[in-house]
Amino acid sequence: MIRVAVVDDEALIRSGFSLILNTADDIEVVAAVPGGQALEAIASHTPDLVLLDIRMPDIDGLTVLSRLTELPEPPVVAMLTTFDSDEYIAQALRNGASGYLLKDTDPDDLAPMVRSLFQGAVVLAPKVVPTVIDGYLRHHRALDSAAAGTENLTERERDVLVHLAQGLSNGEIGTLLHLSTSTVKAHVGTLLTKLSVANRVQAALWAQRAGLLAEESDR
Repeated sequence: MIRVAVVDDEALIRSGFSLILNTADDIEVVAAVPGGQALEAIASHTPDLVLLDIRMPDIDGLTVLSRLTELPEPPVVAMLTTFDSDEYIAQALRNGASGYLLKDTDPDDLAPMVRSLFQGAVVLAPKVVPTVIDGYLRHHRALDSAAAGTENLTERERDVLVHLAQGLSNGEIGTLLHLSTSTVKAHVGTLLTKLSVANRVQAALWAQRAGLLAEESDR
């Protein structure tokens, strides 16, 4: 049996999805709960797969997704939405979601989608595919732009940028790199100019987009 949890703040959606999926011989809905009860219910019932609403008033679906991906044995997660133009689609997929389904999915298609997700496939409702492709392209254009910008930095400036993006102060960066605080401050000013950003927050976002933090964690 494929054990499924449905997380949605609309009772009608929860009951409708449960009714449809429970008619399948190989699928059992073990929990159908609103967002605020999601983590507790999933911990208690340990479903194989979670259908998770991405927009809920009490807890954001992306927050639940991030918590689930941290579990030792995380369930497969597919996001649910009413909108085929949801701004969070690409972000959810990058953060570990295996699929994106619309709440008005044809009832006959729902069980086959769940089976495909359980078998390891990425499942996207046809209407969201253009949005996913657009989000993918925009994300990688941002990465390319950020990577090109960091090529102008010296090795020392890159080191300072990485530590800045990790939330360290100039003094803390100086201690790690054996530099004076004034020298670090000068490096920060130079890299802000080279990256054409206004402040440390924008510089930190640039470092993240360029993949510098991932490179540091792999060392």
